[in-house]
Amino acid sequence: MEKTTIKVGALPIPDPVSLYIAQAKGFFKEEGLTVEPVTIVGGAAALPQIESGALDLSQTNYVSTFVAVGAGKKIKLIADMYQAGPDAFNIMVAKDSPIASVADLKGRTVMVNTLNNVGTLAVTAQLKAAGLTDRDVTFVEKPFPDMGNAIVSGQADAGWITEPFITANQSQHGFRTLADTMTGQTANLPIAGWMATEEWTQKHPKTLAAFQRAISKAQQLASSDRKEIEAMLPTYTKIDAKTASSITLGTYPSELDASRLQKVADLMLEYGYLKSPLDVKSVIAQPAGG
Repeated sequence: MEKTTIKVGALPIPDPVSLYIAQAKGFFKEEGLTVEPVTIVGGAAALPQIESGALDLSQTNYVSTFVAVGAGKKIKLIADMYQAGPDAFNIMVAKDSPIASVADLKGRTVMVNTLNNVGTLAVTAQLKAAGLTDRDVTFVEKPFPDMGNAIVSGQADAGWITEPFITANQSQHGFRTLADTMTGQTANLPIAGWMATEEWTQKHPKTLAAFQRAISKAQQLASSDRKEIEAMLPTYTKIDAKTASSITLGTYPSELDASRLQKVADLMLEYGYLKSPLDVKSVIAQPAGG
C-alpha cells in the first residue's frame, strides 16, 4: 500500500460516525491502515487542509464540494457518509413565537450554521413551496450550539437546526418545529461524504480502496444497527448516551450513488449556487483500473 497511516478530518457530529465505528471494530486495521481522526471545524474549512496535505481525507458536505468544484477545485468524492431523513433538519421557532407556517417567515430573520450552504438551500426549497423566495427572509450565520439562546434573546425569528440541537432546544427552551426542511424537493437529500484531492486519489489508489472498503463496512453496520451509532457518539461528540438514544438521525448509505448526488447539484443550479450544470459522475473518484 502507498500509505499506511492517514489523517482524516471529521466533525464532532453524528454524520461521520462510521469513521469511529471502523476504528473501534478494527476494520481499518484489517485493511492494513492506521487512521488518525482529526477534529475539523467545517467541511469547507477542511478544503485548504486536504490541499496542503495536512489531512489526507476529510468529511465534507456536498453543497460545499460542488461549489468548490464549480470554482475549479480538483477534489473528488470517495465515499458516502450521511443522507437526510425525516425531522433531522428542521426550521424551529421559540414556543411563544407568532410564526405558525413557513409563509409567516416573510420579512423574518432565519439562522443557519453556514451561509450559502446546505441550510440555506434546504430552507430556500421550503420557502419556494410556500410561495416565497430566499429574498423574502434574512439569513444570518450562527453555530448550531449558539442558536437556541440567540433565538430566545430575539436575535433571530427562527433557526435551521439539526440534531442533537433539535432535541436540546425542545427540552431546554420548548422550541417547536415549524417545518422539516428535508421534504418535497429535498426529501432524502444527500448531506455529507468523504473527500480527497484528485492528486491524492491518483497517487494512493490502494490506500483509497482500503479506506473505502473499511468505511463501507462500517456504514452497513451503522445503517443496520442504531445501537452501534448510539454507543459511538459519546466517544467523539458532546452527545451523551441518553441524548444519543433519543435523537432523530438520517441514514448512512454504503455506496456513492451519482444519480442521488446529482439531485443536490441540480437543486444548486436551480437556486443559483452553481453558475452552470455539474455532472456529478465527474466528481466521484473512479476505482483503480475502473
